[in-house]
Amino acid sequence: MRLSTEQIAAIKQETEHFFGAQAEVWLFGSRVDDAAKGGDVDLYVRSGMRDADQLVRARFAFLAQLKRRIGDGKIDLVLQREGGEVLPIYEIAKQHGVRL
Repeated sequence: MRLSTEQIAAIKQETEHFFGAQAEVWLFGSRVDDAAKGGDVDLYVRSGMRDADQLVRARFAFLAQLKRRIGDGKIDLVLQREGGEVLPIYEIAKQHGVRL
């Protein structure tokens, strides 16, 4: 996994802060592959939030704060809302990713 210990800690802390203690976060994509170069940070968050508007606000605040903490590189965030539609990307992220 190509994230520092500090970056992992920041991701976990900000996930809990913005999406709640019940939220779970996975890193997936090229950053999981130690042999790869570059790449954005692809995160999948399964949140306990049900309200879509609240989730959107949390998303933007989370991304802004996380960029302040880990740098201004590209961060892609996939969010799963409690009770929302289950998309194939959620299973791909969990199967091929690493839970932080």
